Amino acid sequence: MLGLLGFYGELDNRCGQPNGSIHDAVRPVGKSDEADLVAYLDAGHILIDVMEAGRDAITGSAHRHSPGCSSLTTDGTWLWRQDFPHYVETHHVSLPEAFVEHVRSLNYRMPTITVAQFAPRYDETMPLVGWASAVPWRSTAALLVPEPRAVISKGEFDAATLAQTRSRPHGSWGKPRKPWRA
Repeated sequence: MLGLLGFYGELDNRCGQPNGSIHDAVRPVGKSDEADLVAYLDAGHILIDVMEAGRDAITGSAHRHSPGCSSLTTDGTWLWRQDFPHYVETHHVSLPEAFVEHVRSLNYRMPTITVAQFAPRYDETMPLVGWASAVPWRSTAALLVPEPRAVISKGEFDAATLAQTRSRPHGSWGKPRKPWRA
């Protein structure tokens, strides 16, 4: 079975999520290598790409992983939601020590996945995260090799959001009204 990261009750309407409440996982500061851990999470293999948009479960604001937030990502050993890196870098949610040691042992590089070894672990894990009725993932390739993906950084997202907010005109967005005459 795959290890599960970021499957919190606040991120899904099904009760009994494997990782409990996100509020219990928030920490005041992250690990010293948090940026490397976030980059590793961002580089994961996408298994199921979900078209939806979500907001931060703690602040309610949009974030860089809002589009497709509940898409599923893996490194072949662990499974996480696509928005999990946001919660690690923004709210410093706790990470299992086994995961941290696993990533450090790989020098923060996403590994190649051997499909024949990965598929049975995928099949037994998916019901735990509510995807039992999903079409089973299968690849015709023998190996899944990590490919570089363009992932916007938190700083780039925040700067773009600020610039967009500043460029909007103030006042009503509706049609201007004619003055009322008596």
